[in-house]
Amino acid sequence: MINAQFRIRLPEHLWVAELSRRFPEAEFDLLSGFRVDGYAVELGEVVAETPGEIVDAMESHPAIRSHRVLESEPGRALTKYETPQTDLYEFAEASELPIEFPAEAANGWYRFDLTGTREELDELRETLEASPQPYELESLVTRSEPESLVTDRQREVLEAAVRKGYFAVPRECTLAELSDSLDADKSTISGILRRAEGRLVKWFLAGPE
Repeated sequence: MINAQFRIRLPEHLWVAELSRRFPEAEFDLLSGFRVDGYAVELGEVVAETPGEIVDAMESHPAIRSHRVLESEPGRALTKYETPQTDLYEFAEASELPIEFPAEAANGWYRFDLTGTREELDELRETLEASPQPYELESLVTRSEPESLVTDRQREVLEAAVRKGYFAVPRECTLAELSDSLDADKSTISGILRRAEGRLVKWFLAGPE
């Protein structure tokens, strides 16, 4: 099996494309979701310095309904909502590859991981090539290559997190301190850590082939 990470430009009509461009420093994470009766029910997280303004924009957007804030704290807000925009699920059905959560949207682009056979991923790339939306293949690794599971940037951030005690119990370094040491903002480092941790956990649970 092969794990691939793609980055694709979001279609202009999607609410997350509009809001992620309006708030380019924010990260919109889709944690889970499903489609039913023509709309999607989703659990999402907004990662930003001040998420309140973004949550307000979501609540007032015409493509968002039944919006409810489940948790809110400095730097993040967890929300549950419904939307009639189900493009993501239609894309997954067309590709015959399951959606892997979390998926990330930022500044008009959508980043997601997929796992499948070489043939399935080749078919997906052909579909993306025929699409008008620009895309990038950011990484492609097999389960038998654990040393290649993370990108160079992800490895750099993970090594810094370990070195500074971010994973220690109790924690010896905050996300803000880790981000400052890497000269990056918190939302960027948080996203890099989550994607790297997700890849390592998936590989560990599935086991090398």
